[in-house]
Amino acid sequence: MTRDAALPLLEHDPQPAALLDAEGRPLDGNRALSALLEAHRADTAACLPANHAALAGACLAQGRAIVEVEARLGDRILLWTFIPVPDRARVLARGRDATDQLRNEKAAHRARRLYRLITENTTDLISRHTPSGVFLDASPASWGLLGYWPEELRGRAALDLFHDQDRDRLRQEAAAALEDKGYHTMTYRIRHRRGHYLWFETASHAIRETYTGAVVEVVSVTRDITARVQAEENRRRLAEVVEAQQRRHQDELARSSRLIAMGELASGIAHEINQPLAAIRNYAAASQRHLSTYQAARDQDPGQDPDLDKVARGLDRVGEHAHHASEVIRRLRAFLRKGQRRLEPLDVNAVARQAIRLCAWEAEGHRITIDERFAVDPPSLQADRILLEQVLVNLLRNALDANRERHGDRGSAVTVETALEDDGLAIRVLDQGPGADPDTLERLFTPFYTSKPDGLGLGLPMSRSVIESLGGELNARPQEQGLEMYCRLLLARREENR
Repeated sequence: MTRDAALPLLEHDPQPAALLDAEGRPLDGNRALSALLEAHRADTAACLPANHAALAGACLAQGRAIVEVEARLGDRILLWTFIPVPDRARVLARGRDATDQLRNEKAAHRARRLYRLITENTTDLISRHTPSGVFLDASPASWGLLGYWPEELRGRAALDLFHDQDRDRLRQEAAAALEDKGYHTMTYRIRHRRGHYLWFETASHAIRETYTGAVVEVVSVTRDITARVQAEENRRRLAEVVEAQQRRHQDELARSSRLIAMGELASGIAHEINQPLAAIRNYAAASQRHLSTYQAARDQDPGQDPDLDKVARGLDRVGEHAHHASEVIRRLRAFLRKGQRRLEPLDVNAVARQAIRLCAWEAEGHRITIDERFAVDPPSLQADRILLEQVLVNLLRNALDANRERHGDRGSAVTVETALEDDGLAIRVLDQGPGADPDTLERLFTPFYTSKPDGLGLGLPMSRSVIESLGGELNARPQEQGLEMYCRLLLARREENR
């Protein structure tokens, strides 16, 4: 191209410009055009519209400019304006890079189409409001949700449609949240055109002024949640009905439990007093035998002075066991009623000796020796004497039964130990019986489980309940020969420090 006099005015123009002849052939170009062609390695004709020759001819023939004709150069979009220079039969083609502009316009057009598609077809109400809540615009969903067309809502305050109980609260909450956070979600009741109220949920977003940050507009999306609210209310009412039924059921269970407890109480008392009653029967029978022997001796020798010490000792034992049975009944019933227990500092060795004394007659009758291995001067422990004594009697009688089952009357031993362990006292009763397999050990303290033909299976469960009520534990441990019943109780000073 040769430099033409018509182009110098555009030499410093940042937009590309070219001078064409009447047939559209390029004659000259400015610096911006040269830079563009160099960047894309193209010639002038390549960056002009494909029909630039026809455009140049039409421009000169009609004596007018032809504007904004699109041409593509690589990934760029150029818009060319053809300006006639009639006296010289030339055309000035001036272009500009409109790539970003056109892409933005297309994107905006697509966004507008999408927005229109959404607003015209969604079942949610999309609306614009002033900061005070006046409708600026609304989507067509307003007819289906509220019974109003968008044109009827424009200029109307949204709060006018709210339920009286929600209006003041929501006005303050929404204004404060939008000003502070810029968004707000609320649930409320709104009046339909026909007069009934519906539950709505609205999510609002504040549009702020660029420089001051003031809220200038509010965009909201509103959804009808009446069905959800009614479903939640129905679930709540159903839950209340179910809860009432459960309370009635629990009352019935509690009543049944009390009846069962009464039965267990009767069985437990019968089981516990059976032991002292059996001892009373044995001592009374022995006393009767002694009296019969003395009566026979006196018939043979009227002058003989019979020795009644054995009878007196037997009657003393009858009295002891009768008193013990009475105390057991009274304390056991109080325990099962969860009444006040009679707690006192006890010497565990003294309680153990009394339990051994109560079982001595039965042990002697089957040639069973009860060995005592007691701690020396053990500290006191806090417990109910009668209940603890009865627990030890139960454990001893079970040990005696186990020895008799394995050894009969051939002679055996039961050991009673007391020992100090950390912050408690341990009481152990060890027998030489057949022991117990793992399954039996697991079920040993289960109510009504027993291996004795005439047993109720209540002695060990009740004994464990007594020990646990005193803050202790009662368990069974297998040993090489027989079984160990292990009882551990807190010391009296530990109880007092609590």
